[in-house]
Amino acid sequence: MAKKNTGNDELLANIIKGIEEVKGNDIDILDLREIDNTVCDYFVICNGNSNTQVNAIVHSIQKTVSRAIKDKPWHVEGTENGEWVLMDYVNIVVHVFQKHIREYYNIESLWGDARITSISTNY
Repeated sequence: MAKKNTGNDELLANIIKGIEEVKGNDIDILDLREIDNTVCDYFVICNGNSNTQVNAIVHSIQKTVSRAIKDKPWHVEGTENGEWVLMDYVNIVVHVFQKHIREYYNIESLWGDARITSISTNY
């Protein structure tokens, strides 16, 4: 399924590209590799302005990753509401939020020991 010989770096780059294709906002990468007992290597967190944009981001990520490296998520959850969608690529978990939901849950603070890289966008 989602676990192939493709490296995390290539998958990560294509996830970011998919987010940027539909103007996802506030993109952060949390590197969890140095933290004990984590379920994956990276979290990618971003947000959209509406449930329509959140679902567009999710579909763009799936399309971009599928075309580039022939990979698909092991599991996707939350598309019905479009407030917080989780995409599980096994080693990388993507969280796509609506802005107010992201601020409410603030999952970045739960992983305070993670190294956070913010991706700047030009839109």
